[in-house]
Amino acid sequence: MWEYLTDSFNWSGNEGIWARIVEHLWYTFAALGLSVVIALPIGLRIGHTRRGAFLAINLGNAARALPSLGLLMIAVLLTDQIGFLPVLIALVALGIPPILASTYAGLSGVDAATIDAARGMGMTGREILTKVEIPIGLPLIISGIRSATLQIVSTATIAALVSLGGLGRYVVDGLKLRDFPQMFTGALLVALLAIALDALFALIGRIAVSPGLKIS
Repeated sequence: MWEYLTDSFNWSGNEGIWARIVEHLWYTFAALGLSVVIALPIGLRIGHTRRGAFLAINLGNAARALPSLGLLMIAVLLTDQIGFLPVLIALVALGIPPILASTYAGLSGVDAATIDAARGMGMTGREILTKVEIPIGLPLIISGIRSATLQIVSTATIAALVSLGGLGRYVVDGLKLRDFPQMFTGALLVALLAIALDALFALIGRIAVSPGLKIS
């Protein structure tokens, strides 16, 4: 594996390691972005109103229980195509539940007395949401996005099963060719990428969260 990583040929070109990392990041952030766009407004809505939580959370958990390969096959059958769209659907299905659950938990955990005090100051429902509930619930919201990121980046290797790129290409091709150094290289790079992205979102959380909400 060390020889594979230190061979400059494996890092260059359209099928080199750098290119595969960029492809993997594209799959990851495309799915994460769509997951946030879908799950965050729903989580904010049910966390603020306390209505629809049971249905939304349980549907999300049901999607999380499905195996990623099974989700990919279902997406292929539904879209009747092999390519980026089925992979995106499968990854988004994995990314939505942790964001939805954490957003709801963050807002629903806000002390009722705090909300009553904000309402007594004349704040509207929208102002309570944006100026009270979201800032207080932000640590949990970011935690949910971090969790979704780890699930998506580690599962994006399935893109190689439908003839796409990414770091999963090394795992799939290595298995097919019985090239175990290539397989281990792909697995190691996915693990390192997941650690790097988790550290990135941890840093974002430290910057974005109000100092008064941080645990010293």
